[in-house]
Amino acid sequence: MITRRIFIAAAALLAFAGWATAPVPASADPRSESAARFVQDLGARAVDILITPDLQRQEVENRFRTLLNEGFDVPYIGRFVLGRNWNTATPEQRQEYLELFERLIVKVYADRFSEYSGQSLDSGETLKILGHRPEGERDAIVQSQIVRPDGPPVTVEWRVRQRDGQNKIIDVAVEGVSMSVTQRNEFASVIQRGGGSIDALLNALRQRTAAR
Repeated sequence: MITRRIFIAAAALLAFAGWATAPVPASADPRSESAARFVQDLGARAVDILITPDLQRQEVENRFRTLLNEGFDVPYIGRFVLGRNWNTATPEQRQEYLELFERLIVKVYADRFSEYSGQSLDSGETLKILGHRPEGERDAIVQSQIVRPDGPPVTVEWRVRQRDGQNKIIDVAVEGVSMSVTQRNEFASVIQRGGGSIDALLNALRQRTAAR
């Protein structure tokens, strides 16, 4: 069974933790500073979706799907999460998998939106960008922290890759745990329990994303 612990559910942190107004820390590295501003802007836009009153579920899904594809490299993440099973999948299986993967992410966000709809964002929780640094030739790590009034802060790092002059998030690590690796392990377990067939994962994703 596919759980609600889908990788980019971590993206909902952008909205549901609130958003701090502190400026992005300056840096001598323009690439990582650009990545930090990119994450900050994405978070502000996610909050806008959450606080817009009287949105129908379909509109929430449509808006978040747009935000998701602008902010995250979904095809790259999907291939990484499927791991070596991507190489053995047929073109038809790959296409359906990527469609279902995106649909699952959007559905998880919409479900969480429904849970929070009508509640105040003033929970005392804020997500603050603490710093940023270059990582390799194309990536940057944006360091942030969820500050909670009723518990210890939670460290969240966003891995942003620049491709063709555009920033895209390719991973999120919560307290040092990569959400893409976590999801990869979960998908691999589903395939293994299904006898090694990717169809087992596709069936699970179809069930998880079926309209209610």
